[in-house]
Amino acid sequence: MVLPATPRRFTPQEYLLLERAADTKSEFIDGQIFAMTGASRAHNLIAVNLVACIRAALRGQPCEVYQSDMRVHVGGDEDLYSYPDVVVACEPIRFADDHTDTLQNPVVIVEVLSPSTEAFDRGEKFLRYQRLPSLAHFVLVAQDRRKVEHFARDGRRWSFEVLERDDDALNLTAIGVAVPLREVYERIHSGPRGDA
Repeated sequence: MVLPATPRRFTPQEYLLLERAADTKSEFIDGQIFAMTGASRAHNLIAVNLVACIRAALRGQPCEVYQSDMRVHVGGDEDLYSYPDVVVACEPIRFADDHTDTLQNPVVIVEVLSPSTEAFDRGEKFLRYQRLPSLAHFVLVAQDRRKVEHFARDGRRWSFEVLERDDDALNLTAIGVAVPLREVYERIHSGPRGDA
């Protein structure tokens, strides 16, 4: 995430007008617009691997999986419009308006961690995502090593697990999908090659 060039505050409506006309993506947080930067090879491969696995498992089910271009809105006193790396929604899927580009009821959100966004993804962004009543799973995926952090909602409580072995599986019970870590990290090589 890049700090905004100006401290001017925008309304959500102004942000959406600008965003829908822009060539690049930006996130919106409490009236400020933050330009998004490009992602690494590892970041992209991890997101694609997750989308492919989840999509294959959801075939014929009333759920949809999106990668990085589906905006998610968390409303209320502190608005957030973000672009999770992977997001899953199930019927009835709710969008903010007829543009069908701003999702309001995600069931699964995955963020692939980057050095510039990790603190925000772990902290403020997750706190805001928790306000989404539909959200059952929040997943943080490291790209520099095999490590997946999985938060699962059970009523008002969140459970937490860390997955680090190839034979561990990310169990997204709310959508009936399990993804082995070896598939999450397919073609990702950590270490001195610098591919992560």
